[in-house]
Amino acid sequence: MEVAGYLASVLIGVSLGLIGGGGSILTVPVLVYLFGIDAVPATGYSLFIVGLTSAIGSGTYFFKNLVNVRTAVVFGLPSIAAVFATRAWLVPAIPDVVFSIGDFEVTKRILLMVLFAVLMIAASVSMIRKSPAGSGPKPESDRPFRYGLVMLEGTVVGILTGMVGAGGGFLIIPALVVLGKLPMKEAVGTSLVIIAAKSLIGFIGEIGHQPIDWFFLLQVSVFAVVGIFIGATLSRRISGDQLKPAFGWFVLVVGVYIILKELFWT
Repeated sequence: MEVAGYLASVLIGVSLGLIGGGGSILTVPVLVYLFGIDAVPATGYSLFIVGLTSAIGSGTYFFKNLVNVRTAVVFGLPSIAAVFATRAWLVPAIPDVVFSIGDFEVTKRILLMVLFAVLMIAASVSMIRKSPAGSGPKPESDRPFRYGLVMLEGTVVGILTGMVGAGGGFLIIPALVVLGKLPMKEAVGTSLVIIAAKSLIGFIGEIGHQPIDWFFLLQVSVFAVVGIFIGATLSRRISGDQLKPAFGWFVLVVGVYIILKELFWT
């Protein structure tokens, strides 16, 4: 299972390199089901892996001038604050047994994994659904930059990121295109910068609350980083738009599996 875990870690990076997102949604299931890590530390570990991989992947976008610094700051600051607060105070405050229905107890692990699965299913729908040509969201150059909405979206995404350990690229990119008025490629590059900053700073909020296996964490991160370089190379030959629906179906299946396993097969 560990070998499968390391191979899956490469796929996390490949997905980020090919389609600019999606890889982070696999990180927690890989850590929990292939490496056997408990859900709570897994969501924290995921922040580090996703953050480091996104930081390295965003380098090429910086060199191509495809990162909008203003939008990254306006969206990123409230998002960073929200994810840090969530990992530092909200997640530790959740009781081990959240509530019970008869003999069935909804534990902290079940709550986090089911919430994560719901996020996976939402992400899969956005990847599977194809917009008609020319009907996708476009920058609205004649309208003012929506500071309030961008900051609110950043806060919401930050809380979700802190809870489940996913980067939230599938939420960030549409917000940057519609509210931040960015072209798609620039939105992807800016999204990777935001994901990197909020994930790594959010991970700092994890330190001190539970022991961290740094050697294991760096090992998995190295495989994911290798994957993002593979994905970047493949992206020159394979269209990410063609792969996104297939990857979306895979994420949907994994999300449904997690819900069934946590609620009915435990």
